[in-house]
Amino acid sequence: MRLPALPVAAALVALCATPALAQPTTTPVPGPHDPGQPPAHTGPELVTHAIGDAGTGLAVVRLAPGSAPTNTILPGFGERLPEQSAAEIGVGLAGAQVNTEAFLSYERAVAQAAPLGFAVRGRAPQTPGTLAQTASPDNAAPLTGALTPPSTPLDSLIDVGLLEGSAHARWDDELGPCVQPLADARTSVASLSVLNAIPTLPGTTDLTGMLTGGTPKLDEATEQSLIDGLKGLSGPLSRLGGLLSGTPDTGAQGSLLSLPDTLHARSAVELVDLPGSPNKAVKSTSTLQAASVRLLAGTPVEIRIDVVSQPTLTALATGEASTSRVTYTAPVLKVSQGGRELGTLDAANPKLDVPIGLPVLGDLKLPVVGASGERKLDIGVLRLQIAQLTEKSAVLDGPLQQDGPVIKGFMLGATARLLDLQLLPTDALGLPNLPSALAQVSLGEQVVRAAAPTGGVVCAPARTPPGGGGQAAPPEGTPPLAHTSAAYRTVPIFWTGAALLMTGVVLVAALPARRPRKPVTPPPSEA
Repeated sequence: MRLPALPVAAALVALCATPALAQPTTTPVPGPHDPGQPPAHTGPELVTHAIGDAGTGLAVVRLAPGSAPTNTILPGFGERLPEQSAAEIGVGLAGAQVNTEAFLSYERAVAQAAPLGFAVRGRAPQTPGTLAQTASPDNAAPLTGALTPPSTPLDSLIDVGLLEGSAHARWDDELGPCVQPLADARTSVASLSVLNAIPTLPGTTDLTGMLTGGTPKLDEATEQSLIDGLKGLSGPLSRLGGLLSGTPDTGAQGSLLSLPDTLHARSAVELVDLPGSPNKAVKSTSTLQAASVRLLAGTPVEIRIDVVSQPTLTALATGEASTSRVTYTAPVLKVSQGGRELGTLDAANPKLDVPIGLPVLGDLKLPVVGASGERKLDIGVLRLQIAQLTEKSAVLDGPLQQDGPVIKGFMLGATARLLDLQLLPTDALGLPNLPSALAQVSLGEQVVRAAAPTGGVVCAPARTPPGGGGQAAPPEGTPPLAHTSAAYRTVPIFWTGAALLMTGVVLVAALPARRPRKPVTPPPSEA
């Protein structure tokens, strides 16, 4: 049996070595789940490279900003990031995005109009009711309709009227983003009221035993007068002493900020002509249109803010740092109260503080807002700010996505706000664990970013890879998956060994048994 065992062992070695000698199989790129959905890559390779996005929010409410730590998956990295708000909610979000380097073909141009978005301690779930349009394939007409805000845990803080939006995303099969319009999103709201309560303040008028005591700027007599003054107000601190309680006779709900007129927002990304060159530049634009804003509407201390000049934020990327720029038209706001002008907010004067206080003398049921020349104890400040323009830029020298082509160019971006309203506590409000800002409302928040390769964006037909044919046709049937562990090889080895074992058993059972030989007796010697 030694001779038959040799070819059997050789066959076992050959069968076991077959998986190792075979051509390695890679996991294929997954195709679309929906048969009508475009695949990941279509057509020949694009020679046009451009990235741009713009975002505009009609209003963003932040509760206790800078009070929640930022959580990350990297140990210790969250301590290096700025703290977040305890809760955030945005209304009327319009976003436009263009990315020629996107892995999925239908993410190269995206436009969406969302009724709202919210986050609690940095966690933001997906918001339903959004109008979204993607390309490719191309879309000849925009998607328009009414936006219905979903129910959120912050519904008690904001009241939204009729919301409308539109989204339009386009893409050319040969020239890519060289089409007009490219990505355009718009939202508008007919009415809006924000913050009819301040959850970070106590909901009671009696602060006895709640103040920290020993406040450097308050003696015992002043602290007691603060407690007694709050007891006489018509509402608790969470309602700003009754300023946010509304009007019981009409049933109207009070709010810190409200919009009596329609507010429009638009975000767009497009390719524009580059002077002295046949190439294009990437332009991202965020615009706002507002008429007026009311603070504490319906109360005797109502403040009116008229928008004299509309803000526009633009980022233009040409591929060169010397010619790329951020352009911002700062808004001009006039602030008045009861026909008396409190101030003007513009680029030269971007900040205005309006105090909220309790009168030391008198028997008033509501706090005094913005009044001067009276003896009062300030318990809060309404800080109005505009612009807050922040710019950032970077030189591009590498792939914009994994395994993508190396692109050299320039990228820049900026953020700005039409009106930023902060409710700040003062030292007189000696409550423990108060954040630096009780609440923050950003009206008309704008974000833009644009990136272009050196020399500008080339608008040329797509390039067919060497060998012709563009993208190879997918193989028929289900392709094999990649071998990602040694477990794939143990299965054929197991069955091969079992088959050889059974073959050996059959061979042993089939061969005839040999009879033992009788010992040969030598003949007797003839002595």
